[in-house]
Amino acid sequence: MKVQWLLIALTLGSLVPAQTSSVNEQQAVRMARQVQREVLMLPEYGVFDSIRFSIQGDTVVLRGQASRPLLKSSAENVVKRVEGVSQVKNEIEVLPLSPNDDGIRLRTYVAIYGHPMLARFNPNRGTPLFMSRMQTMTGITNNPPPGNHPVHIIVKNGQVTLEGVLPTAADRTVAEL
Repeated sequence: MKVQWLLIALTLGSLVPAQTSSVNEQQAVRMARQVQREVLMLPEYGVFDSIRFSIQGDTVVLRGQASRPLLKSSAENVVKRVEGVSQVKNEIEVLPLSPNDDGIRLRTYVAIYGHPMLARFNPNRGTPLFMSRMQTMTGITNNPPPGNHPVHIIVKNGQVTLEGVLPTAADRTVAEL
């Protein structure tokens, strides 16, 4: 299993000024903050997903990976309702549904958030890291651990990409291992 580390957070996205649009920079920043808030608040958005966006005038371009198909459409629907957005281009990739990838997600989650040095980043501290009965029946992808995780685990066809931010190089090294 190969692990890649990608330093990405759901930030304000990239703001590309449009020459023909009536959206000024201040409106674009306000739109970006609202898009960011709406995506982060989605109940479907979790530790196994990564969504980025850019704003081009009054158009929002969504990119990234979703572990469940519902997230792709949910993200588009909430972004469409943001004031100032007239169009949404949804380029979010839905990751393949695979029991093998699901198992890798679980083992990677336990290895990262169960590690003594990284446990402080687990939003579910004090909660055992074993699979609940629901996760055993449906898989961890369909029932991901709740909370805001600083490291997102993207698994596609056995390839693992870690996305997020950790405060020290030592933390990043432990997460990679």
